[in-house]
Amino acid sequence: MSEKLTHIAIFASGAGSNAHQIIRHFTGSAKAKISLIVCNKPGAGILQIAEKEHIPTLLIEKEPFFQGDAYVPELRKKGVELIILAGFLWKMPPALIRAYPDRIVNIHPALLPKYGGKGMYGRHVHQAVIENKEAVSGISIHFVDELYDNGAVIFQASCPVLEGDTPESLAKRVQELEHAHFPKVIEGLL
Repeated sequence: MSEKLTHIAIFASGAGSNAHQIIRHFTGSAKAKISLIVCNKPGAGILQIAEKEHIPTLLIEKEPFFQGDAYVPELRKKGVELIILAGFLWKMPPALIRAYPDRIVNIHPALLPKYGGKGMYGRHVHQAVIENKEAVSGISIHFVDELYDNGAVIFQASCPVLEGDTPESLAKRVQELEHAHFPKVIEGLL
């Protein structure tokens, strides 16, 4: 008996390094297909990756996302069953959370519940971890709910914070964890 193919949408706002790792992981997979890349920034690197990988894209705008139908009809038209946030910087609107309960997954560059919440992304997170003299940092992969970085944690991995670390050097180690674990955790959820 053949397994059902799960259609995944990846939401990304930037260069798309995590998204690219996920795309590579599922290329040729019998379990899942990356059916759509959703982006909120024209010119973002993820759009070039999507074009190169022949994955359809949806460029979204703030007003319809937050005040309208959150693009749910477009996602359903593509058969999307799981949404992965890979560096997507907008909060998920309630309409999208209701349409995809426990089927929106985010990765955060810190060990939640520490260093989560509004404004805690990228360099801001790593700077705060270093300033607070934490011994470890890492990644948290979690389900998305109505609050920033609040949903149930699915997986965490850690790395040391080294003496003399800069936000950039810590970010590099954290990103290695993201690339190593995010695609495998997604596959485990299927």
